[in-house]
Amino acid sequence: MRLIPALALLLMAGTASAETLTLYTSQSPEIAQQTVDAFQAKHPDIKVEWSRNGTSQLMNILRAEIEAGEVKPDVLLVADTINLGQLKAEGRLMAYPEAKVEAYDKGTYDKDMTFFGTKIISTGIAYNTQTAKPVETWADLLADENKGQIAVPSPLYSGAALNHLHSVIDVPGIGWDFYEGLARLDIAPDGGNGPALKAVASGLAKYGIIADADVIRAKASGSPVELIFPKDGVSFITEPVAILSTAKQPEAAKAFVDFLLSSEGQELVAKQGNMPIDPSVTPPDGFPKLSEIKLLPMDADKAVTTDRDVREKFTETFGG
Repeated sequence: MRLIPALALLLMAGTASAETLTLYTSQSPEIAQQTVDAFQAKHPDIKVEWSRNGTSQLMNILRAEIEAGEVKPDVLLVADTINLGQLKAEGRLMAYPEAKVEAYDKGTYDKDMTFFGTKIISTGIAYNTQTAKPVETWADLLADENKGQIAVPSPLYSGAALNHLHSVIDVPGIGWDFYEGLARLDIAPDGGNGPALKAVASGLAKYGIIADADVIRAKASGSPVELIFPKDGVSFITEPVAILSTAKQPEAAKAFVDFLLSSEGQELVAKQGNMPIDPSVTPPDGFPKLSEIKLLPMDADKAVTTDRDVREKFTETFGG
């Protein structure tokens, strides 16, 4: 009879000794739960407590915690690199030089190994197949017949749009000339990817500058939209993961990073409907192979230092 209480105590002790990893993420609740469940299946000894919000709101929460001296998360998994670049500049991210990134494009992770892309979400050109024709380059959009007919998310609102802006302004053949061309066509960037896609799918706009997965899913569900990956390149966000320098569970945090970068983690990305960064993992239906598109990497360190000036110039360009 004494064996049963003793066994119960052992089980309780085992549960109490499990590490608890705290994650802040901007993934949708459904995707975040899938990610956490898959990781915990691989690491049943690590419990994950996660909190989900938009990247901007998560950064506001984190800033408040930093101010109070009570930083809760061990790991961040958010939409874009600019916020992580700012945290890196402040010394708030932990370098993880042993992360297994050998097979990945160098543009998908920080050169100082403080944050790592987990997927490719590129921004391409969507068009309404009933009202518009495909184009080959970004500049091809700037035709007079497209006046007022291009849906463009605002980089003052959308993280993907801000990333796109920083990625293309120094690219020959695109640059600020592209945005000035949009302004001449009476294009008024506004909102995020959702409204832009709705405008193209409904025929209110002929073209849109929109994230790839949104367009591909809409096409699969019957919307009259098609996606173009311009031959002069596409910007992309990588939903990077980073370990905080204040992490209370650094080894568990490294295990989480390792999982996201592993073949199993990358296959999960594909299953969730996004393009994996691992070129050996087959992307979902409707996506090209990673080798078939030209990526335009963004220098996050530079973006951190120039972001204010870039936003101001964007506002001036569109008469704000």
